[in-house]
Amino acid sequence: MAIIYYAVAFGVSVILTLIHVFFYHRHYDIHITLTFVLVALSNLGFLMISQSRSVEAALLGNIIVYIGGCYLILMITLVVFSLCDIRLNRYIKMLLYVIATVVFFFTLQIGRNELYYVSAEIYSEYGATVIQKEYGVLHIFYYIMVIAYFLMGLVAVFIGVFKKNQVSNRFIVLLALPEAFCILSFFGGRKLFPAVELVPLAYDLALIVYLIITHKLVLYNLPDTVIETVVQNGDTGYISFDFKLKYLGSNETAKGIFPELNDLTVDKPINGYNLNDTLLDWLEDFIDDNSNDKAFHKKDDRIYLVNIGYLYDGRRRRGYQMYITDDTKNQQYIALLDKFNTELKAEVEQKTAHIVEMHDNLILSMAVMVESRDNSTGGHIKRTSECVRLLVDEMRRGGEFDLSDQFCKNIIKAAPMHDLGKVAVDDAVLRKPGRFTDEEFAIMKTHAAEGAKIVHEILKGTDDEEFHKLAENVAHYHHERWDGSGYPEGLKGEQIPLEARIMAIADVYDALVSKRVYKESMSFEKADQIIMEGMGKHFDKRLEAYYVAARPKLEQYYREIE
Repeated sequence: MAIIYYAVAFGVSVILTLIHVFFYHRHYDIHITLTFVLVALSNLGFLMISQSRSVEAALLGNIIVYIGGCYLILMITLVVFSLCDIRLNRYIKMLLYVIATVVFFFTLQIGRNELYYVSAEIYSEYGATVIQKEYGVLHIFYYIMVIAYFLMGLVAVFIGVFKKNQVSNRFIVLLALPEAFCILSFFGGRKLFPAVELVPLAYDLALIVYLIITHKLVLYNLPDTVIETVVQNGDTGYISFDFKLKYLGSNETAKGIFPELNDLTVDKPINGYNLNDTLLDWLEDFIDDNSNDKAFHKKDDRIYLVNIGYLYDGRRRRGYQMYITDDTKNQQYIALLDKFNTELKAEVEQKTAHIVEMHDNLILSMAVMVESRDNSTGGHIKRTSECVRLLVDEMRRGGEFDLSDQFCKNIIKAAPMHDLGKVAVDDAVLRKPGRFTDEEFAIMKTHAAEGAKIVHEILKGTDDEEFHKLAENVAHYHHERWDGSGYPEGLKGEQIPLEARIMAIADVYDALVSKRVYKESMSFEKADQIIMEGMGKHFDKRLEAYYVAARPKLEQYYREIE
């Protein structure tokens, strides 16, 4: 049964070590990691002793146990000092390591002479091997070292509790537990259970405590050690809180800006410290809406910018972080230029709007001029523009095409330009009061490509490249057909730009329901029949639903302008 106990203790220590490795973070003190390794090694030594069948094998396992015995108490002590924010001189650390190494060297004398063990024998108890030993003169140094390091750890704990309000008291209590487990099991366990060592169990309990500590450890390490000086004394202030709005820490810069931080205790809620109108309100606003991630704080003659974000542990969010920078010069500059910028912006917008209006009027005038040459299409550009608008409105409601505001604005604006190419068509053809011959129709078809060239030249140099391209496409491809039978390029399907596909429906619909010199206006029913029959052939089938939805408004519009 005892062997099972030692085997389980060793297995648990290995599992706990693997858990620690899995959640390892660069903020962890290296001595914590060494503690996990040494515990697993020591528990292996206890297991080896319990299974040994000779004195030599038992003593080998015993030496492995002493590796942990000599260094573990040192690791635990150094962890306590580190996490209590007590810095030890590196020479003192080196001395402590040397002492532990010398004592471990003494243990290597076991089996060689009587300086550490006068005698050692083995016997079986509860199915496991136990070493019966008589200690020599050097063993007293081991006791002295263990007690000394334990007392050093207690001193660090008391300093942390009473003088370090920037260290969580709950954290300090957790730090004291591993030392207490080890010392009590080492000195008291043998009296309670002489045949079974309680130290492996104490070691495992200590590791569990360290896992709890390391889970929260990164929250209390405000600065990265590499940039600690910059974080603590630089121009930027840092303040950290957990998700329960408990204070985790801040640097000296932040404390200078918010002196109330000096009164805060780590791991305590921040409410009740005269920070409700500043830090607490800003945090609550950020929690309600993450876009509220900036605030300004005036102190004396300075203005500070407070950026609020999440505190990350790797990729996990663990709390909130505030970054505070002196923004006085920027704010003064902004205040100085605010009125000037406002007036300048208004003036620029006014002039820009005037230029755009002149440009649009020029284009519209050209379209009207072209239309005036074509005695068969009076009012065509105005009507097709309205048809395009009604179609686009329905498409936006449907959502399949995800049309942007800019696209909708541009296609309505570009619609009057679709027939600009007719300016290049001879009057004899353009103004013919009847149907075209094949030759005349071939000439007429050139207006699409010519229109694209004209639009390109008109808009060449404009800053709005998106509108430039869209307007060219409308003029160039509005006579293309979905099945590839259109002109001038014979494009097919989605090769035809969407704006041209929309324009095609508006253009044909207006041609059908409007009166021309060579035909009477067609009834809405007949025009609708032709349009629907053209879906999937002449027109994009996916636009059918939007045409159907817009049809009542189209008919109402044409009735109103009759």
